Amino acid sequence: MSSILDQLATVIESRKADQGGNPSTSYVAKLFVKGDDAILKKIGEEATETIMAAKDARVSGDTSDLIYECADLWFHTLVMLAQYNLHPQQVLDELARREGMSGLQEKAARLENGGE
Repeated sequence: MSSILDQLATVIESRKADQGGNPSTSYVAKLFVKGDDAILKKIGEEATETIMAAKDARVSGDTSDLIYECADLWFHTLVMLAQYNLHPQQVLDELARREGMSGLQEKAARLENGGE
């Protein structure tokens, strides 16, 4: 399942300026040049669009827009990870670490360690 994430991460990484990314020919390179705020704003927009698509799917039963918007959200999240020199595998590792732990236990552990 993670091979597509690896492939996307590699392409996204190649769009960074220090890797030769060209903002005049690459959307991702343009996001990197604009910086953190532009990337984070885009994630916010995509999250909102995903929520709206889910609400529409609840009414219509058609989930095609939900899949499309979720893919956009995941893609832009991968761009954010690359901006911070992180890799999707690190997120997958964190999910694996949480496997078998209830959400309530995980939240309690974060609170104990000063998280939210």
